[in-house]
Amino acid sequence: MGEKAVPLLRRRRVKRSCPSCGPELGVEEKKAKGNPISIQLFPPELVEHIISFLPVRDLVALGQTCRYFHEVCDAEGVWRRICRRLSPRLQDQGSGVRPWKRAAILNYTKGLYFQAFGGRRRCLSKSVAPLLAHGYRRFLPTKDHVFILDYVGTLFFLKNALVSTLGQMQWKRACRYVVLCRGAKDFASDPRCNTVYHKYLYVLATREHQEVVGTTSSRACDCVEVYLQSSGQRVFKMTFHHSMTFKQIVLVGQETQRALLLLTEEGKIYSLVVNETQLDQPRSYTVQLALRKVSHYLPHLRVACMTSNQSSTLYVTDQGGVYFEVHTPGVYRDLFGTLQAFDPLDQQMPLALSLPAKILFCALGYNHLGLVDEFGRIFMQGNNRYGQLGTGDKMDRGEPTQVRYLQRPITLWCGLNHSLVLSQSSEFSKELLGCGCGAGGRLPGWPKGSASFVKLQVKVPLCACALCATRECLYILSSHDIEQHTPYRDLPASRVVGTPESSLGTGASQDPGGTAQACEEYLSQIHSCHTLQDRMEKMKEIVGWMPLMAAQKDFFWEALDMLQKAEGGGGAVGPPAPET
Repeated sequence: MGEKAVPLLRRRRVKRSCPSCGPELGVEEKKAKGNPISIQLFPPELVEHIISFLPVRDLVALGQTCRYFHEVCDAEGVWRRICRRLSPRLQDQGSGVRPWKRAAILNYTKGLYFQAFGGRRRCLSKSVAPLLAHGYRRFLPTKDHVFILDYVGTLFFLKNALVSTLGQMQWKRACRYVVLCRGAKDFASDPRCNTVYHKYLYVLATREHQEVVGTTSSRACDCVEVYLQSSGQRVFKMTFHHSMTFKQIVLVGQETQRALLLLTEEGKIYSLVVNETQLDQPRSYTVQLALRKVSHYLPHLRVACMTSNQSSTLYVTDQGGVYFEVHTPGVYRDLFGTLQAFDPLDQQMPLALSLPAKILFCALGYNHLGLVDEFGRIFMQGNNRYGQLGTGDKMDRGEPTQVRYLQRPITLWCGLNHSLVLSQSSEFSKELLGCGCGAGGRLPGWPKGSASFVKLQVKVPLCACALCATRECLYILSSHDIEQHTPYRDLPASRVVGTPESSLGTGASQDPGGTAQACEEYLSQIHSCHTLQDRMEKMKEIVGWMPLMAAQKDFFWEALDMLQKAEGGGGAVGPPAPET
């Protein structure tokens, strides 16, 4: 009786039939197996509907089993149902070759994580995710709040996100989020790392503007809206002519002379100056939009992106060139090691950096910078007092210097006196590396800091793509866009060893990168020293210059100290102290 009560479908076995799964069973075997049913006999719509209820992780794993399930799991209809389930309020799936799959993965992988410096908790915590957000494209933490921009141009305002409990920063689970504005393209605030200075938020957006007052005809125009970060109240707005369209905004300068740099779709830079101390006053005034000198004197350049700090700006062209604006003599000396070409009367004149290859993206700190070229190599330049360049020593670099033990980073970030690199450690994991000052817990696991990039004690999310650090917290943004990939190239065989100049000339194969010439120069410097102790100190200094791993440099420094002590010399263990 119990056997007859079992439904027929439960007693039958469903067989997955696929060309890659082997030959069909014979007639006798089919009878012995109980006449199994092939899954290919089901309507494709029914199979897609059933599969769409799987979690995204299981769906991807199922698509890797055979060709049939790969085609079914990759169908746009399946991803449309998954996207509707993940984001039921999503009105537009966006653009692209695979819009529904891209939208579903963006919303599945979106997340904002933070880790407070100091305290007992040393793990990442996930923030409250706005349900209306279509993925996370950019974020900006302020003193008390967090702003998030999604892929459809909606800017979210997470109010009172962080609270201080017994001196430790924690994410407020009950924080609420509101839509600050729509149609946003980009946003920026004070470029300093200290969130105390983030008083205003500048939003580059597109708005409908009436052509003639009193009529219904309108036209889309770009504008810059200024909001108070404390309340989200709009205090200022400037609208541009409809013929000018922009894609990026950055800030530079002091509060009383705040310069807004706007990058057009054609790669030109325009600037205007506002006084932030007067923005909260209810009055209107006219500002002048002028072409920046980098676009005025170099009209053939097409700028692809830009970044800034309080006193300098970095431009990256579509051909991979890099141009610099430095506005203060102190930062100029830290970056280039000299004031020879600094003109205090013409601070906007761009300076071209000498680089070995096309630059893809960059990061700019207070007085140091990082560059990543098309081959995935990292170059650092500037002040190295705390070891924030990651070169293994604390010697300043007046020109881009390659960090040879790091390649193909996902993103690079430079702060006040430390640097962070997000890299792919394996196919299914990522890691966070850091160097420089470790005070205040800003390098988790390395409280004394490091002059080389070391692995930090941070559990990085699988889909991490951007990071930012303030005085109190480390933030990591998680989002995966299937249509965005860093186009790294393989380094040619002739340029694997040494610099790109090694392939020039007839003696490139005998002396790649001019290594022999550099060694001869080092020997002549050692020979010019008169005493053994001076030669030892000079050798220590040369070891710091050479492109060696940190462990190798420590070995040579320790060995030289042992030789000095054997000869009766003093000297402390380790590299020589930097000059004051």
